[in-house]
Amino acid sequence: MLRSFLQVTAAVGALALVPVASGAMAGVDTSSFKELDTFMEVYSQVKANYVDKVDDATLMKGAIQGMLAALDPHSSFADGLDFDNLKIQTDGNYGGLGLTVTQQDGAVKVVAPTEDTPAARAGMKSGDFITHIDGKFIVGGSLDEAIEQMRGKPGTSVTLTVVRPGGDKPLTFTMKREIIVQKPVKWEVKDGVGIININTFTAQTGADTVKAIQEIDKKLGHKPLGYIVDLRENGGGLLSQAIEVSDVFLGHGEIVSQRGREKSDIERWYADVNEPGITSIPGDLAKGLPVVVLIDAGTASASEIVAGALQDHHRALVMGVRSFGKGSVQSILPMGPRAALRLTTARYYTPSGRSVQEGGIKPDLLVPQLTDPDYKSRPSIREADLRAHLINNDKVDDSVLEDDQRTDPRFAKTADQLKKEGVDDFQLHYALQTISRLGPKTQVAAAKSK
Repeated sequence: MLRSFLQVTAAVGALALVPVASGAMAGVDTSSFKELDTFMEVYSQVKANYVDKVDDATLMKGAIQGMLAALDPHSSFADGLDFDNLKIQTDGNYGGLGLTVTQQDGAVKVVAPTEDTPAARAGMKSGDFITHIDGKFIVGGSLDEAIEQMRGKPGTSVTLTVVRPGGDKPLTFTMKREIIVQKPVKWEVKDGVGIININTFTAQTGADTVKAIQEIDKKLGHKPLGYIVDLRENGGGLLSQAIEVSDVFLGHGEIVSQRGREKSDIERWYADVNEPGITSIPGDLAKGLPVVVLIDAGTASASEIVAGALQDHHRALVMGVRSFGKGSVQSILPMGPRAALRLTTARYYTPSGRSVQEGGIKPDLLVPQLTDPDYKSRPSIREADLRAHLINNDKVDDSVLEDDQRTDPRFAKTADQLKKEGVDDFQLHYALQTISRLGPKTQVAAAKSK
């Protein structure tokens, strides 16, 4: 079971999995103990005098959350279900039924069943309301409790009672839990162009991107005219997978650098170079053919690493609107069997030395989503809008943050006009047109030169 995307995370980020550091008190100077004395005094007063009795676990968890909230929006402590969700984001699989759910007016509502999962095969549909789990009434309970009850060991059974809008009576579905493998990469061929949609960066994203290129070539029987890498609404994920995906389209050169607290604390990653935990992709699998990368306000962190690397190496035309602007790396530090600390430990930089923090990736070609009738009026939340976000040390030009509203005479059609023409995704449509304008001769020559 998954919460709806916005409830699970707002920009997953670039995550680095690391072991717990030794020397827990390293970096704590003697003056810090005065503040610790104050903390203990507050703790004692709450324990002794708060109107209701409060257990230690509640107070400690609140103290940890408060401490991390004082840092930046992406540092957090995850335990219980939050830890499970974080693990799903990195591993890309879990034991359950294959439902994405949300909560509406106290009821658990199905957003969508995942294709070829127990929930989809049983006939559950988007809009269903789950009222009972194994006969237990859950309306009014928490969403987290419902999700935990639906997840479980593969092979075990669970029965859901569902109210379907417009139905005469409740429906009952008994299903066996399975390992649900999320598909971070989807592909299709349209107008002779390979479209690779990457929706997150889990442990399989790099390998699945390689497979997508191989399957596109297999379906066509030859190389396509070019590739569109769709990173829209991709909130990020594993740093290692952003490096692998970039390596798919690059034969050499730096992909990203990571800079920590100290000036000397710099790490760099390169294309076609073996690194621990990262699979090297030899050469450019796209063989020099045109690549368009689609981005929007939901393109964040790990996906911005890919867009920035391909843009800086002039390997791809970045198209769409300015990205989210999350240029920080979170390290995942284990804190027990079902808990972890997600701590911001570095900023990352594109190959040319740009930080995308606050400013994001500016597209080479600004293309609004004209098929969305509300694209001008709907507010976009980006990193710069988050409370206590990290400041860009490079002093990004504020004009970069305000240029999304500029008009272009090429983009004058309305959503209704495009709908009549059969266009339901203008940005993708424009990317397809852009690749086709290059001409087959140019594209074949690029493929043969590799």
